[in-house]
Amino acid sequence: MTEAQNPDSSVPLDQEGRGSESESVWRYAMATRAHAVIDAADYFALMREAMMRARQRILLIGWDFDTRIIIGGGRRWWNLPRRRISPARLGPFVVWLANRRKQLDVRVLKWNFGALKAVFRGSMMLDLLRWWRHPRIVFKLDSAHPLGCSHHQKIAVIDDRFAVCGGIDMAGDRWDTRQHLDDDKRRKRPGGKLYGPWHDCTMLMEGEAAAVLGQFGRKRWEQAGGKPFDACRPQESSPWPARIEAEFRDVEIGIARTRSHFAEAREVREVEALFLEHIARAKKFIYFENQYFASRKIAEAIVQRMEEADPPEIVLINPQSSDGWLEQTAMDGARVRLVRAIEEVDHAGRFSVWHPFTAKGTPIYVHSKLTIVDDEILRIGSANLNNRSMGLDSECDVFIDCARPANGHCGEAIARLRISLLAEHCGVAPEEVAELLERHGTMAGAIAAAPRDGKRLERFEPRALSDAEKALADNEVLDPERPEEMLSFYRRGLFRSRFLRRPAR
Repeated sequence: MTEAQNPDSSVPLDQEGRGSESESVWRYAMATRAHAVIDAADYFALMREAMMRARQRILLIGWDFDTRIIIGGGRRWWNLPRRRISPARLGPFVVWLANRRKQLDVRVLKWNFGALKAVFRGSMMLDLLRWWRHPRIVFKLDSAHPLGCSHHQKIAVIDDRFAVCGGIDMAGDRWDTRQHLDDDKRRKRPGGKLYGPWHDCTMLMEGEAAAVLGQFGRKRWEQAGGKPFDACRPQESSPWPARIEAEFRDVEIGIARTRSHFAEAREVREVEALFLEHIARAKKFIYFENQYFASRKIAEAIVQRMEEADPPEIVLINPQSSDGWLEQTAMDGARVRLVRAIEEVDHAGRFSVWHPFTAKGTPIYVHSKLTIVDDEILRIGSANLNNRSMGLDSECDVFIDCARPANGHCGEAIARLRISLLAEHCGVAPEEVAELLERHGTMAGAIAAAPRDGKRLERFEPRALSDAEKALADNEVLDPERPEEMLSFYRRGLFRSRFLRRPAR
């Protein structure tokens, strides 16, 4: 039994597990297998298969859950008895699985904000009632955070042998394929209304890394007011989905967190420190996919790199616009201000922001939180490039760093993933992307030279902001760095440092 699996270990624990390795990393742990999953069509199907393989416990931690989503299954030959049918919807599937596996414990932890929305989600209230009545299913709302903070982590742990950490919630409006087809009839809400294309990613892990995330999840459960429960017993079988050939084997996983100070839990800002380290470390390039670009500290770090004589290339894949009026008000204006400030010092033209579109020109919403540095670092998690994710909301990122002794063999797989993502966004084959990169020497050059008659990336062009938008962006009222700022509306600038104190163009 490993230390992470042993609840009686004598290793000193902080409020969320063992003491941090550094200011930027909570823990390192080995994974026998790891794999990046792109887009929720594959993720939902893989999670269904992994849950079917569960023997002891399924622990789901998320920003949101919708029991009405389709995760696959629901098919049978007509001569099979009804009790052997696995329901397609998440809610009935969990009940069916718990009834079928008499030793299985299922726990779901969801952010408490918006809990009343379940009342208006049709059959979801009935699903939750069935969960509540089941002796081995526990659904809990997490309110253990300061006012204005959100529980933003997206983690799943099965049997303490298999874990997932990334940006995909088991919620509505998430399902999509890597093709991001126009007018895909499968991309619909439970009420039948279609929603737009959605891009996302997450990371599968097996082994000690899963046990460590299980430990993290148990502590999180306790902080939310739940009764303590033990680690799973060691077992030989793995819930790893049989259909997946892992990209990474015998790899060391790093884990970084964000957490606001609340009750006995101390403030944690590892996510922010790790972003700053990764930006400073880049020699050739950084490839970002992220829902937002609104963090002042991240922008300042990029400005420092752009001021160098030979800066690295930085490419950010961003949605055309944030999802929802509040997010658009808070994030889109800040993005304009930050990009313009970076452009002021980008003498080599190495920084660019791009938006993905379908073949017919429909914007593809980017929800993924992925970073690749020099094809030596792969990072996937829940943290956005905004102030909230640096110090306000609860976040968890995992990463693979080729500089670690166990990870020297991972570079080629990371490079393949980056090329695969660029190919997905540009609507061409990976081989064509590799050729374009070789010919043009930069990602921006390859993107600009890719065909424009199918899926494509369009460059972000900062628009003019109104005085009101500038004031909201500069004051960070809707995207604060710490909980106390949620209640403070005093004047403070987005561009406080010498790097960003420049007039807007």
